Amino acid sequence: MHCPFCSANDTKVIDSRLVSDGAQVRRRRECVACHERFTTFEAAELLMPRLIKQDGSRQPFDENKLRAGMQRALEKRPVSVEQIETAIANIKHGLQAMGERELDSRRVGEMVMDELRKLDQVAYVRFASVYRSFQDLSEFQQEIDRLQASEGK
Repeated sequence: MHCPFCSANDTKVIDSRLVSDGAQVRRRRECVACHERFTTFEAAELLMPRLIKQDGSRQPFDENKLRAGMQRALEKRPVSVEQIETAIANIKHGLQAMGERELDSRRVGEMVMDELRKLDQVAYVRFASVYRSFQDLSEFQQEIDRLQASEGK
């Protein structure tokens, strides 16, 4: 690690701690040449799969699109930002755990619906109505019936 103050090549680690639920390591470092101290953060770099859209095009995974879609569904619903971020982290972890380089975008949509179902049923139905292109009230009713039936189990 180069020193940000004098650009020397040699620095030593003084202290290391896990942060962000163990997803990152915070390291306190000291430059051997100028003795200045600085902090670095280290995290594993896991690649997200490219998504194959319905039209056959391929796009890189975009966390901002995922967040925007979930926030739209959850608008004016009693769900905290922390719960949304946890759901997004769950989806990202699931995608990384699959180990695929490319993945059908429908799989991501299903994962989003699974997370929304856990967070808020109204948001789930909102998202499902757009995602599955509901055409009339009967499709809404069928989805609500499925949701109630799964809750009764």
